[in-house]
Amino acid sequence: MTSKEVLLSLKDVTITFPKGKGVFTAVREASFDIYKGETFALVGESGSGKTTIGRAIVRINPVAKGSIEFEGKLISEKLGMEETKWVTKSIQMIFQDPATSLNERATVDYIISEGLYNFHMYKDEADRKAKVLKSLTEVGLLDEHITRYPHEFSGGQRQRIGIARAMAMEPRLIVADEPISALDVSIRAQVLNLMKTLQETKGLTYLFIAHDLSVVRFISDRIAVIHLGRIVELANTEELFKNPLHPYTKSLLSAIPMPDPILESKKVPLFYDGSEHDYSTDLPSFVEISKDHFVWANGKELESYKKILKI
Repeated sequence: MTSKEVLLSLKDVTITFPKGKGVFTAVREASFDIYKGETFALVGESGSGKTTIGRAIVRINPVAKGSIEFEGKLISEKLGMEETKWVTKSIQMIFQDPATSLNERATVDYIISEGLYNFHMYKDEADRKAKVLKSLTEVGLLDEHITRYPHEFSGGQRQRIGIARAMAMEPRLIVADEPISALDVSIRAQVLNLMKTLQETKGLTYLFIAHDLSVVRFISDRIAVIHLGRIVELANTEELFKNPLHPYTKSLLSAIPMPDPILESKKVPLFYDGSEHDYSTDLPSFVEISKDHFVWANGKELESYKKILKI
């Protein structure tokens, strides 16, 4: 992480969807900042609301309450045409499944060029082709791949095409929505290493969405843990692994497989259902319990967490 300059800021963001005659609240009062140049991970099980937040940042999902600011400008309400173009160009998304996120009827040339066409980001045909080839080579693909179709590639290569498509727009923030979960285990490290290299060479900032804490440990600067639409803990990566406080964070950590099969067979996973909390009178809030370590807790829980941290 290179600086503490805030690139993206969410403040009390609530996202709802219609459900019958009422509404379903997918995200509840989410607040966090993403600093320029860092990898910020958002981790939780399926249905926790992490992808919903990612889609709200790229303006696919509307925000019911709260605000999202990018480079100090409010982007969560209605924007003009030029502002919308600026956000679309500046914030790109890498999708979970490279098989469904690429147009099967389009060549790699067109897939990577689509944003260049829409935003007129080239001087002439030679410049456009040069930019496409540059994006391809940056993700480890070859010049001859430009005329091929997505079905002619492996899953890992397709995800590289998706990354090249995002990079062609010269974004400042990339929302990576579980970018390796659909890939073979042997390919995952290659894609993560590629993303890290691109971050270092281009000064990129990532919001990395995942359900597996073991994956994000090695690439993230900070981690936010989300459960049922609520961010329950946020801390620097090593701090979160060293001193997990919220019982849901502990349950996610206990699910990480151990390399030793004997230790793995003896491990007792922790299950979280929320029954350990009593919020009937002592209401919880999102509190900074130690420097840059936030947790969703009430007064009684905070006291017990402080004893763990020896504060």
